[in-house]
Amino acid sequence: MTTTLQTQPPLVLVDGSSYLYRAYHALPPLTNSKGQPTGAVKGVVNMMRRLVKDYPHSPIAVVFDAKGKTFRDEMFAEYKANRPPMPEDLRPQVQPIHDIVRAMGLPLLVIEGVEADDVIGTLARQATEQKRDVIISTGDKDMAQLVNEHVTLVNTMTETVLDIPGVHAKYGFGPELMIDYLALMGDKVDNIPGVPGVGEKTAQGLIQGIGSLDAIYADLEKVRSLSFRGAKTMPEKLLEHRDMAYLSYRLATIKVDVELPLTPEAIQLSPPDNQRLRELFEDLEFKSWVKEVGDGASTPATAAPQTHSPAASPEQTESVVAAAPSQVRYDIILDKKLFADWLQRLQNASAFSFDTETTALEIMDAKIVGVNFAIEAGVAAYVPCAHDYMGAPEQLPLDWVLEQLKPILEDANKIKIGQNLKYDRSVLLNYGIELRGIYFDTMLESYVWNSIGSRHNMDDLAQNYLDYKTVTFEELAGKGVKQLSFNQLKIEDAGHYAAEDADITLRLHQFFWPQLEKIESLKSVFENIEMPLVPVLSRIERNGALVDANLLGKHSIELGERLTQLERKAYEIAGQEFNLSSPKQLGAILFEQQKLPVIKKTPTGTPSTAEEVLQELALDYPLPKVLMEYRGLAKLKSTYTDKLPQVINPRTGRIHTSYHQAVAATGRLSSQDPNLQNIPIKTEEGRRIRQAFIAPEGYQLVAADYSQIELRIMAHLSDDAGLLSAFEKGLDVHRATAAEVFGCSLESVTPEMRRSAKAINFGLIYGMSAFGLAKQLHLGRNEAQQYIDRYFERYPGVQRYMNNIRALAHEQGYVETLFGRRLYLPEINAKNKNLQMGAERTAINAPMQGTAADIIKTAMIKVQAWLDESGLDAKIIMQVHDELVLEVAEAQLEPVREGLIARMSAAASLKVPLLVEAGVGKNWDEAH
Repeated sequence: MTTTLQTQPPLVLVDGSSYLYRAYHALPPLTNSKGQPTGAVKGVVNMMRRLVKDYPHSPIAVVFDAKGKTFRDEMFAEYKANRPPMPEDLRPQVQPIHDIVRAMGLPLLVIEGVEADDVIGTLARQATEQKRDVIISTGDKDMAQLVNEHVTLVNTMTETVLDIPGVHAKYGFGPELMIDYLALMGDKVDNIPGVPGVGEKTAQGLIQGIGSLDAIYADLEKVRSLSFRGAKTMPEKLLEHRDMAYLSYRLATIKVDVELPLTPEAIQLSPPDNQRLRELFEDLEFKSWVKEVGDGASTPATAAPQTHSPAASPEQTESVVAAAPSQVRYDIILDKKLFADWLQRLQNASAFSFDTETTALEIMDAKIVGVNFAIEAGVAAYVPCAHDYMGAPEQLPLDWVLEQLKPILEDANKIKIGQNLKYDRSVLLNYGIELRGIYFDTMLESYVWNSIGSRHNMDDLAQNYLDYKTVTFEELAGKGVKQLSFNQLKIEDAGHYAAEDADITLRLHQFFWPQLEKIESLKSVFENIEMPLVPVLSRIERNGALVDANLLGKHSIELGERLTQLERKAYEIAGQEFNLSSPKQLGAILFEQQKLPVIKKTPTGTPSTAEEVLQELALDYPLPKVLMEYRGLAKLKSTYTDKLPQVINPRTGRIHTSYHQAVAATGRLSSQDPNLQNIPIKTEEGRRIRQAFIAPEGYQLVAADYSQIELRIMAHLSDDAGLLSAFEKGLDVHRATAAEVFGCSLESVTPEMRRSAKAINFGLIYGMSAFGLAKQLHLGRNEAQQYIDRYFERYPGVQRYMNNIRALAHEQGYVETLFGRRLYLPEINAKNKNLQMGAERTAINAPMQGTAADIIKTAMIKVQAWLDESGLDAKIIMQVHDELVLEVAEAQLEPVREGLIARMSAAASLKVPLLVEAGVGKNWDEAH
């Protein structure tokens, strides 16, 4: 059982325009000795500094209104007509605020044609779609329409928080009705007209009594029966001003689809420019702040959580960002003389950074366009070989260049430094070169140092740790269908980009490696797990998996027929035809016609038809049950039976997924293009997809899987006598748990009791509450709590472990796996209890999930080394969760199976046996 932990800190979006006016009106009119007004600047910066302190690990973006008109002015000429011009003593304070925000290292957004609200709304919607939490710092009530399960408003000046319950408490209705509320009462400040005669209390009475604007206008006569003053004559007013009400609705609606220059994941903290801050603070005469920034020395961006322990952590390291070189020299090598000079320097160097520039990202098809390297910070070179645009200068032949470099690239004693060297190793193998000496990968150095501190791509790492803005590929090549491939780029542009890659990679290594060396456990994870895994994963990706396209095609046709049958069945139950994929039509059928209970609403106030809602309704109603089956089969068809044949490489006849090491916070591998991790195993349809993964003639597949690995790790970590005993005796641990919890003999445990015990075993690992267990087992909450209480009575060591690990996490700010991998917990001491409890659940689970990840990675390294030494005709073709799949010659099945089990079982030493189950078959389903 595997889940992906969500450990990202919340994204913080600051309504800078709201801050500006609130600070101006809240503080006295301060000026410096030059008569320059500074009160608003001081107020805004104070709030920003407080925000950074309150959310030290969150990316923060500050959004201001742009000058000029917006789309709302085109919609309504009198929009904001009543608003007075900006006060004369406020106007000159805007630019210093912008300058200070930028110098603090915070992204500043000013988008023409829309308001700050619209920019914030768009980013909040995008983050919500990614299930990422957002804090909007504002004093603007209009923003309450954006509140949802992931979006919360915080007013820094009044220290109030507005989440979904908060909106209900303040207004008497949910955030999904805020736009309707604003449309009815209007807004004098923005000159949104609303309905004349409808003020705050009347608007609240209408919304609370009837609901949305549409609902009110659908039943105006019902308004007369409401209890607010003037209700009896209100229908006529509403009818008379209907057009104005709906215009007001459009004006009050925050736009959530603005075209922006960046996405939520691109918002990152940069190191503060202390020298610039000092200059600004001195000019404004903020003397205490001048002292704080000292002499203006540069400091690194905060990358990891502040902790409460003397234990070393990323933000406590003494080193600073790798110093930028005083001069930068990037060579573009077009002649053999300069190439010979660089070749000699590479031969003399003990280590150098290396990178390839290619035509594609797919490893089996990518062709090298050029190579780049650096031997010291600020000194790098690019060798173009295959730029083929019209007018391109003559370049050194690729085959000749690679022939010259091959001895160095294949020299295991030459230390290679790169960013995602797995890719470069695979591409070079297309040219018969085995890249050896892969010692350092900056993507993995960053990932091991702090898996949640940053995205681990080079551009973000350079910005966050070197305070350096790299040239991005999109800046050179464009976007979308018109994007150029690297061979089409002009050499002078490509040369700087490529050489910069090598230079920045080397400088990132010079920053990260000293940090890892100071923490022995992290250094060990990097040297003994992550780096040795790079060539292993490269091998697996290139091996690929053989897939029977014909079988998938037949399965796809059958799925299509089954989907048609389900569609007809849905029409029959509904009594009409409708689009099963349309939430709007589906909502109308389920909640308006069939009157099913509304379990959850969307941010706009409409009943939700999300999967978890249909899942719950499917327990009691036939149409949601059909829809759930339809959705599941449709997803299998589009994701696997239709798509897998399309990604078969025509040259190898296999699919070649890409494994990612630096994505999941706990160390788990993920796969992409195609994603092999999500093929269901428990359903007949999922198993049929696995049947299409086949062995070639003369071979069979061996699939080896760790049995209940996370529960075994829990037994080891908790040292619980009952759990240890169950595993040592080889008992069915779920049956044993059922016997303990239900107080009966092993023989008396029914399948239902075992199912409940399994839910408890895994649920507690993932921090499930009594409420969650009750929902899963369809029990009352009290009964579920009794199960949990009884479990802890029988397994007191588990409860002791959970209490201890929570306390340790609060104390030091992180937890560790058995191998020493760390997971920082930014919210573990958050004031928001929900955030804190989420971090506590992660603290319990991460050591188990992370240790399981370390074990399977270690096993892969051991198994590959054994296969290389033994000469056996076998190769690893897939890694999925806790399972390895090998393609093995039929004559060698037994020795491979036995050796595989032995090496996987020995990947870690626990207090209970690491049980590995291995099966054999002509296809993956048979072998599993």
